[in-house]
Amino acid sequence: MGEHMGHGVKQRDRVRMTEQEIADFLAERHSMTMSTLNADGSIHSVGMWYGFIEGEVGLESKARAQKVLNVRRNSTITCLVEAGEYYEELRGVSIVGKAEVVEEPERIWELGVSVFGRYAAPYTEEMRPAVEMMLNKRVVIKVVPDRVVSWDHRKLGLPSTRPS
Repeated sequence: MGEHMGHGVKQRDRVRMTEQEIADFLAERHSMTMSTLNADGSIHSVGMWYGFIEGEVGLESKARAQKVLNVRRNSTITCLVEAGEYYEELRGVSIVGKAEVVEEPERIWELGVSVFGRYAAPYTEEMRPAVEMMLNKRVVIKVVPDRVVSWDHRKLGLPSTRPS
């Protein structure tokens, strides 16, 4: 069975997603693990809903949250989105880059509408109070990528290991 799992064989190029596949995957409804650096050098990882701001991934957070304090001190950030339960189904995108703390209300609003529409309900003007409440005392962490790593094991064409 091990030989079918790709052990010992470099398959990085076979599983890499195209830019369009990455965009399509990120557009799906997933949670994202966001990792920043604490003052002591340890890694702070949290699961987050995400949306899009100015064409990049963004996350909203309380202005005084640890993750925001971390990126104000050191903008290094890594975000991971993954899906799949069995080896041959695994796919994901890891974004390594710099975080920008966004505080301008109109830019925060763009991200708020995006997150709301992705996880709650399609945005309409009637939803404005709910989005305003969601964004109260919030900032946005915009992820500016330096490097994007992706994988889609479905491209390997392996037989299913799911129990019948």
